[in-house]
Amino acid sequence: MIPDLRSSSKPPLIMGILNLTPDSFSDGGRHLDTAAAVSHALDMLEDGADIIDVGGESTRPGSRPIPAEEQKRRVLTVIKALRDRVPAQVPISIDTTLAEVAEAVLDAGGNWINDVSAGLDDARMLSLSAERGAPIVLMHRRGRSDHMQDDPRYRDVVAEVRDHLAGRVDAALAVGVSETHILLDPGIGFGKTLEHNLALIGGLDRLVDLGFPVLLGTSRKRFLGSICGGLEPTALMPATCATTTLGVMAGARVFRVHDVAGNRQAADVAWSVRGSARGAELSLES
Repeated sequence: MIPDLRSSSKPPLIMGILNLTPDSFSDGGRHLDTAAAVSHALDMLEDGADIIDVGGESTRPGSRPIPAEEQKRRVLTVIKALRDRVPAQVPISIDTTLAEVAEAVLDAGGNWINDVSAGLDDARMLSLSAERGAPIVLMHRRGRSDHMQDDPRYRDVVAEVRDHLAGRVDAALAVGVSETHILLDPGIGFGKTLEHNLALIGGLDRLVDLGFPVLLGTSRKRFLGSICGGLEPTALMPATCATTTLGVMAGARVFRVHDVAGNRQAADVAWSVRGSARGAELSLES
């Protein structure tokens, strides 16, 4: 049920995004019907997704928090239906900052927790991960979603994100989360400017050096559109694939994306190149 994320010999994983929200930035309202949501998840698995990440609350810049009861109303029926259709070895992740929601999803057949607040919005989230043996993604976010893009500033964004994530790892370990169940996410677009996002992608190897699997989530994000002439989010699959390629080469292990097929190909090619380069290095050393 839990893929081996720490082994550098295993190919990177693709996490397919399933937003069950009316207001997500690129696909809000598309999968509100249970049948449509399940069908889309199955399509993503067919395209090469390894994990399905389900969310009932948009965390786009400017979004407002959604109460736990409403998040559960949005996601639980879909997750139960997915668990009946999806092979047991395929993890289903819940994208939430509330332990009440995460616990209900774990009870319904979910396996992972994806917390953009890294356990800071709800102090019970880390202990829930420990109690249930559920892998948890700890993400860096500067401020809450409704104001995180209000003039974010850093002296050294890579160092500050790295230090923050290291602190959240310590907090998770302190309450009993297994070190094999921790993933780190630099939080691209969460309280960062274009320059911050680019620096973090360029400095991913410094986050990988912390020794925990790194998840990269750039899919269709605004900073890519600003680089690519103001394209709409749905037109940014090639740009997302470029960041997936860079991420694989830097050692990131999981890629959270909307467009699974293209990013699966990009990850597989980059992984093959990375493996070939490593093989050549070992050959020279011997």
